[in-house]
Amino acid sequence: MRILITGHKGQLGRALHARWPEAAGADLPEVDLTQPAAAEALVAAHRPDLIVHCAAMTDVDGAARDPAAAYRANGLGTQNVALAAARAGAALAYISTNEVFDGTKTSPYLEFDTPNPINAYGASKRAGEWFTAALCQKFFILRTSWLTGRAGRNFVHRIQQLADEHGRLRVVTDEVACPTFVDDLADAIVRLVSTGAYGIYHLTNSGYCSRYDFARRILALSGRAHIPVEPITLADYPRPSTPPPFSPLDNFAAAALGITLRPWEDALAEFLGG
Repeated sequence: MRILITGHKGQLGRALHARWPEAAGADLPEVDLTQPAAAEALVAAHRPDLIVHCAAMTDVDGAARDPAAAYRANGLGTQNVALAAARAGAALAYISTNEVFDGTKTSPYLEFDTPNPINAYGASKRAGEWFTAALCQKFFILRTSWLTGRAGRNFVHRIQQLADEHGRLRVVTDEVACPTFVDDLADAIVRLVSTGAYGIYHLTNSGYCSRYDFARRILALSGRAHIPVEPITLADYPRPSTPPPFSPLDNFAAAALGITLRPWEDALAEFLGG
């Protein structure tokens, strides 16, 4: 199977490329997928059977400051990739997010729940989902959350950095989701796409927690348990974007195929060498 990975320089793209070393890759600045001709030429050059579309604007606060940029990258960029995939007869696996939900549910979101994003990032990623489903006959929409990898900026690295710089932390208790580790996610994606069972899937490490509890576990496992952490609320922490307060994802559909991810606590312990 010929595979093309967009955004192959990012956390997930690198992990997937390690599992599919023969896959072709594309990323900025060499290829700008917001340009229709660029997407068409890329797909025509590689003639993939499967495109894994990781490329995205993932700066959530940046999306709030410049929604048009988010819609260009995550909406129209995905439209261009989806059209090229459809013309080539390729399957498209689109990487999406828990932030397509509004966070008002009191139990984890199923694949069958209706998206209702409350910020520009989530809305732009939802636009990408819409283009994927509307334009491609063969597609996977793969939602994940709080992604952590060795390379790149993420919450696990940031908490350790801030703890070392300031000696104390303030972390919100009322933002809850599923920490997900990139190697576990990449393994699940490889298994899932091989089934040919197209559809919408939630792929996260099992279990969920608040940002506060996540930070406390990071500190405990990295030798920083002595660092004080003050619990605060989202209202105490103003930022450009508004995250959904409760957005854990229920990995219902993939589990029905026998594909599950280990608990986030186990993945974090391995990540930190605990």
